[in-house]
Amino acid sequence: MDNQVPSKSGECNEKIGVDDMLRRYAGEFGPWQLRHFMLTSLAWALNAFHTLVVVFADHRPEWRCTGGGACPETMCGLPHGAWEWDGGRRISTVAEWGLVCKNKYMIGMAQSAFFAGSMIGAGIFGHLSDSFLGRKGTLTLVCAMNATVGFLTSLAPSFYFYTFLRFLTGISIGGSGISAFVLTTEPIGPSKRATISTSTFYFFSIGTILLSIISYFHHSWRSLYIITSIPSLLFLIFILPFISESPRWFLVHHKIKNAMKIMQDIAKSNGKQIPDGVSLCLDSGTDQTVITGSVIDVIRSPVTRLRFILIVSVNLLSSIAYYGLSLNVMNLKTNLYLGVILNGVAEMPAYMLTAIALKWFGRRPLTIGIMLFSGVVCAVGSLMGDVGVMRIVRMMCGVIGVFSMTSAFDLLFVYASELFPTVVRNAALGCVTQAGQTGAVVAPFVVVMGGRLPFVVFAVCGVVGGVLAFLLPETLNQPLYDTMGGLEKGELQKNEVVRDG
Repeated sequence: MDNQVPSKSGECNEKIGVDDMLRRYAGEFGPWQLRHFMLTSLAWALNAFHTLVVVFADHRPEWRCTGGGACPETMCGLPHGAWEWDGGRRISTVAEWGLVCKNKYMIGMAQSAFFAGSMIGAGIFGHLSDSFLGRKGTLTLVCAMNATVGFLTSLAPSFYFYTFLRFLTGISIGGSGISAFVLTTEPIGPSKRATISTSTFYFFSIGTILLSIISYFHHSWRSLYIITSIPSLLFLIFILPFISESPRWFLVHHKIKNAMKIMQDIAKSNGKQIPDGVSLCLDSGTDQTVITGSVIDVIRSPVTRLRFILIVSVNLLSSIAYYGLSLNVMNLKTNLYLGVILNGVAEMPAYMLTAIALKWFGRRPLTIGIMLFSGVVCAVGSLMGDVGVMRIVRMMCGVIGVFSMTSAFDLLFVYASELFPTVVRNAALGCVTQAGQTGAVVAPFVVVMGGRLPFVVFAVCGVVGGVLAFLLPETLNQPLYDTMGGLEKGELQKNEVVRDG
């Protein structure tokens, strides 16, 4: 079947949209989608490696006095040579470059540089993914960047060069997350999409646990960066060639032949068949010449403007708490490796419960409840002391906070992808991710404050985010539109039904 240009009248004749074709002919979730989901979601495990490697590479190791006798609580007042690091200077960046005492703030600077890069990368690659590069092309480019920059980071000659390389890594990570998520979910049918898409983040938790195990056996931060970069290279060479481009991206770029080939492959793999004469079109009754849009279109439309501002704000607050709680494990004065593993383990049931809840409850009440619950838990953690049983309770508050904010992080990705049509989905999701990375930039500086203050900030973020979520529209059982016109028409019809009812 040749590529076809729709008629100027905008009518699709006997053509149907992607959701209808999946539901009626190709199958909403079968062997093809399962294989595609498993392969594409591996990118999230790689994200965990590159994002959380700093917890181990930048940690402050134990130290001891060289002259014997009792040591003070801090080495800051001791003369040079009166103390040394356990495990040597190569064990972490803190030990190698002396990021203690008056230079302690520099740890947060390197971590924030990574998230600042992620913020920029989400915007750049979100737009490229919606435009000429496509979802798969963007994922290919950022995986190549991850592998290359990761290896270069292991060779960093100075702290400032290391910070710059972490910034570049952040740029690539900002693009890989949204590209992998959208590429995973777009070929899935509407009734299965939310449940399956939340399972994508299981791979981030798996990557977190694997990273903890790998780090336990590596006593050099440089070798750790090498080890965590190799999987990105393997993914690029051996996995990406077997991943397909999104049929929705082909459709909005009028590459109907390519889109139909993927839909036919889905149907064949799922044991189904698309009847002759059935083809794809964009949302019926809308402008069929629209290929892509931008954030300007999102802001210009009265339907998407408010939801865009709200989801960006909620994700900003959620990310401050999520990344802050993940990094705050360094402040809890418990076993570092155990703390990271517990956080990773806590994330896994959060994804499962979110996936189950999405089948029965709306996105809006779930977002409200999760954000408020996290705020209350973090408020309790801020009241706990640093000794005895209270230290353990504070650690558990952190774990429960990670559990709830993981659910919010997971849910907000699904929510945001359903709030916007295909032509601007990655661009809008890129801006939502940028807001999240802005929160992640702030998080390390919150963590550096230490004591009770981080938990207080995380509690405020949870409560305010829950209040803002009250104003978002519900997307449960709503169609996934391809164009802005389709979304605006659908919202108009929904409002008319509400008025008539």
